[in-house]
Amino acid sequence: METLLNLLDSYGEIPNTSKQKLASLVNSKKFKKKEIIAKAGEIPENVYILKSGLVRSYFTDDKGKEYIRNFITKHRAAGALGSLILNKPSRFSYDCLSDCEVYFLNFKAFKKLAKEDKSIAYLYASVLEKIFLRLEAKVYDLSVLNGTERYLKLKKEIPDIENLTPLYHIASYLNITAVQLSRIRKEIYSK
Repeated sequence: METLLNLLDSYGEIPNTSKQKLASLVNSKKFKKKEIIAKAGEIPENVYILKSGLVRSYFTDDKGKEYIRNFITKHRAAGALGSLILNKPSRFSYDCLSDCEVYFLNFKAFKKLAKEDKSIAYLYASVLEKIFLRLEAKVYDLSVLNGTERYLKLKKEIPDIENLTPLYHIASYLNITAVQLSRIRKEIYSK
């Protein structure tokens, strides 16, 4: 729990009384590789913060093809946030690409606390700002960077990504084909 409280401090100073209220809502859980945290078509109850491991969020089309939206790493939020906010079934699934340990809390209880405690409300706003900035950066990357640049950026963020997930997941995340990824890797590693 101390790790989570330290992480919260990175969003600004939060009074101890507010931290204690928030901590009373938080639980921890371990998931095995391939376990599902949130499933498309369902309305989730919890938001998760990764303590360790790697999670992917993805969309599956009518033909069964998966489109990787994101890789979620340590100290990042995982779960169908849009679904939680709108109280509608999620379009995305979230599953563990490795064994994971998470903190989790009921989203409705968290929102209720945010209405009662302005420090928690400020924390919530700060977290949403960070999520927005990450999504904005991803849209920029997909619009401006080529496949090689996106791959190198991903490798910088998650250096051992090839050991954590199949290459076709990486290609999907980068919005390129597996063949393109193979060519990119061959070019980079042959130098």
